[in-house]
Amino acid sequence: MHAITIPEAGGPEALVWAEVPDPVPGEGEVLVDVVASAVNRADLLQRQGFYNPPPGSSPYPGLECAGRVTDIGPGVSGWKIGDEVCALLAGGGYAEQVVVPAGQLLPVPDGVDLVTAAALPEVTSTVWSNVFMISHLRPGETLLVHGGSSGIGTMAIQLAKAVGATVAVTAGTKVKLDFCRELGADILINYREQDFVEEIKNVTDGAGADVILDNMGAKYLDRNVQSLATSGRLAIIGMQGGVKGELNIATLLTKRAAVTATSLRGRPAEEKATIVAAVREHVWPLLGAGHVRPIVDRTVPMSDAAAAHRVLEESSHIGKVLLVR
Repeated sequence: MHAITIPEAGGPEALVWAEVPDPVPGEGEVLVDVVASAVNRADLLQRQGFYNPPPGSSPYPGLECAGRVTDIGPGVSGWKIGDEVCALLAGGGYAEQVVVPAGQLLPVPDGVDLVTAAALPEVTSTVWSNVFMISHLRPGETLLVHGGSSGIGTMAIQLAKAVGATVAVTAGTKVKLDFCRELGADILINYREQDFVEEIKNVTDGAGADVILDNMGAKYLDRNVQSLATSGRLAIIGMQGGVKGELNIATLLTKRAAVTATSLRGRPAEEKATIVAAVREHVWPLLGAGHVRPIVDRTVPMSDAAAAHRVLEESSHIGKVLLVR
C-alpha cells in the first residue's frame, strides 16, 4: 500500500507519499480500506518531530479516518467485511489501509456520506469526553470555546447548544465569528480586538463561564482561570500558546474551580473504546437527526497532504480539512 511517511522532521515538504508494507489485523482488530482521513494539528506536531506516535501504533500521521472494513482479526464481533465505518486512531490515517482496534470503530452516521464521516471521530470524541464526560456541562450553563471556527470548535458549539447550554466563542475574523453564529453561538468574541476575560464577565453579569474548552494552553491559562465561574471547569486540550504557564492557586481555590488537561492519542485502547461508545450513544443520534453536522472546509488528495498542512498552518479554514484517496 501507499502512505504518507515522514523520513525527516520538517515543514510540509517533509511529508512523502511512499510505498510501505501492508498492515495485518491482529487480535481484536479490523483492517479498514481508507477512503478519507482528516488533518489535525497533532499531525503538524508529528511532522515537526514534536509528537511521536504511542509505542506499537502506526508511524504514519492521521488520527481519524473513514472507509470500509476489508479484513477482521480474531476475537472481533459486531463488524463484517464491507461495513462502512469511521474510526478513531492513534496514527496511520494518512494511508490506503489502516488497522484499527474494534472498540474504536463507529458506523457512518445516518445522513453523512462516507468521505465526510472522516471529519467526525476525533472531534466528537474530544468534545464529548472533555466537555461532557469530564467537565459535565449542563443545560443552562455557559461554555466558552476558544477557536470556535476550528473542527473542535464547530462541533463543541453544536453539541453544547443541543443540550441547552449558552455558548461563547473566540475567533480572529468576522467571517469566522459569523459562521459560529450560524452554528448557534450566542456570544462572539474577536480575540484580536476584544479581551475575552472582560467580555465573558460582562455577558454573564460577572459570573464567568462554567466550562472553558481551551486549545491554547499556557498563553491563556491565567486569563482562563479569571474567566471561570464559581465551580467552573477548565479543560485544556491543546498547547498552541505554549506549554508552561503560571497558575494562580488562590483564584482557583476562591472559585472552587478545576483545571484538567487531556489528550486522546496516548490513552489505553479500553479508555478510547469507552469514549467511542459514549459518542455512539449520545452524538450519533444527534447527527442522524440533523441537529449536529460535520463542518468540512475542503478536501485535498491524500498524496498531497503537504498542501493540507499548509492550510492548517495558515489558519484560513473553518471546520475540518480532509484528505481523500
